[in-house]
Amino acid sequence: MSGIEKIATVRLGTGGTSQAEGSGGGPLVGVQGFGAMGISEFYGDTDEAAARDTLDAALEAGVTLIDTADIYGRGANEEFLAPFVAEHRDEITLATKFGIVRTDDPTYRGISNDPAYIRSCVEGSLRRLGVDVIDLYYMHRRDPAVPLAETVGVMAELVKEGKVKHLGLSEVTGPELREAHAVHPIAALQSEWSLFSRDVERSAVGAAAELGVAFVPYSPLGRGFLTGAFADAAKDLSSNDFRQAHPRFSGENAQRNADLLKPVREVAEAHGATPAQIALAWVQQRAAVHGLTVVPIPGTRKRTRLLENAAATRITLSEQELAELEPIAAQVAGDRYADMSFASASREIQA
Repeated sequence: MSGIEKIATVRLGTGGTSQAEGSGGGPLVGVQGFGAMGISEFYGDTDEAAARDTLDAALEAGVTLIDTADIYGRGANEEFLAPFVAEHRDEITLATKFGIVRTDDPTYRGISNDPAYIRSCVEGSLRRLGVDVIDLYYMHRRDPAVPLAETVGVMAELVKEGKVKHLGLSEVTGPELREAHAVHPIAALQSEWSLFSRDVERSAVGAAAELGVAFVPYSPLGRGFLTGAFADAAKDLSSNDFRQAHPRFSGENAQRNADLLKPVREVAEAHGATPAQIALAWVQQRAAVHGLTVVPIPGTRKRTRLLENAAATRITLSEQELAELEPIAAQVAGDRYADMSFASASREIQA
């Protein structure tokens, strides 16, 4: 026995929250998942032994939704996870993605939902992860050159072929989610959602709640900003950390955003918690307001941070505290992407 208290569980795709719930709908997972992206790149150098220890801690804490993608480390992230997956295949829900294209140019990001490309991606992920089936397969980004119904149709074929169990979408609008769900049931929608980023509340959150689709917020800690650890990217971040060039971490924006954390720190102090825990608790409770099943996927490479994050699932914020945190998002300086075409908000603005 590890002595670590396990978090509660929830079922993706149905809106249920009981551990005794039947087998219908999506997979049963911990109410908080684990975003593995930072293990392989983007956030500076990684100690792989420490990262593996963090994965072990996740399982001990009941964090069973493990999230990766084929582009993270150009496949290296999936390969790193493979031994862990092999040891614990029946204990975890494995999610990966297709749709973002990378080349030898480290700065290039393209998007493709071409049917042949999708099939090549799923075969590559199956091989790198060392599995016969992917539990949850996401369209990472929508390709405007391919009709959404066609893309979801190809994904549905992968389900019929036994290569994928459940389907997910990332960074789509509410109308797009409804369109996709009409072709094949969608178990989860993954988009950025945090105290710093709330554009998904325009339409995606409501559509997900209406359809019984679980919401999987990525970057629920504002790419680390909501931990309170960063103010000056040039000083606080390593040279190979992608946040050096992120709009919210750059120049005057960094200081302006750091100043927004004052109410987060005050609420954290009242709970004997960290700012990160308050940010995570906020996501859980904000989703509850919408009647929405939510499984945030904060990422970390440290066991202590993993356990800290998991403990946030047991924090309840008062109505007054929620009101104190409410104004933050509207005051954030800088877009959430340097290229906002990668965010669903860009299409909602045009609509």
